[in-house]
Amino acid sequence: MKITLARLSTKDLATLAQRIISNSQSGKYPVITNHPLVTALEASYTEYDKVYTKQVYSGKGTDVATADRERDLAYTNFKGFLYGYGMLSSVPNYQSARDLYSVFKTFGLNLDRLSYSSQTAQIKKLIEALETPENRKKIKALSLETAFAEMKNRHESFESMFAEQAEANADLRQMTSASAIRKDLEKTLKAYIHLVTVMKEVSGWKLFYSDTNELVKAARNSDINRRDRNNSSGKK
Repeated sequence: MKITLARLSTKDLATLAQRIISNSQSGKYPVITNHPLVTALEASYTEYDKVYTKQVYSGKGTDVATADRERDLAYTNFKGFLYGYGMLSSVPNYQSARDLYSVFKTFGLNLDRLSYSSQTAQIKKLIEALETPENRKKIKALSLETAFAEMKNRHESFESMFAEQAEANADLRQMTSASAIRKDLEKTLKAYIHLVTVMKEVSGWKLFYSDTNELVKAARNSDINRRDRNNSSGKK
């Protein structure tokens, strides 16, 4: 009963482990019932099953990028209005627009081009400055309460989404790596297969060995077929 477990795909390895565990727990083979190696194999497979299909990262990157674009748009729209309105000295409250634009200049006019963390720090300071009573009056005079609220809300939404991503990624990194768990499962499976092979001539083990061997051959053939398909499609 020979097989190179390291060659099996993640799915084929999981399938083989599942089938072997199911066969050993079927009740048809008293020689393997409650065997400690089966218990160890089941424990290894349980850990492997938790992570073998998991992504390296949380998958929230797209949502974070979308939230950042929405924040950028709210920021640039607000800033652009203040710049344009302040250029029109003939309109009411143009000086308020210029004053508010100066606040933007204080914290940088290209915050949307900064890294997530740098942009977050600067926009937070910008919002705090715009929320002073004096600047609130100017925002109201220009009827920009809604635009300011949108910029603030977009920023808070981004911060919330970014925090979720950071927490999710941290949780994933704290898990035992998938490769380490795979090696543990391979080691336990190898010991199990070796045990069954060694015991095949002992009374009560022959039929069990035969059935287990069929499961191993099926996994080996699945791997061969997969590699043949990859070769025929030009993959390496």
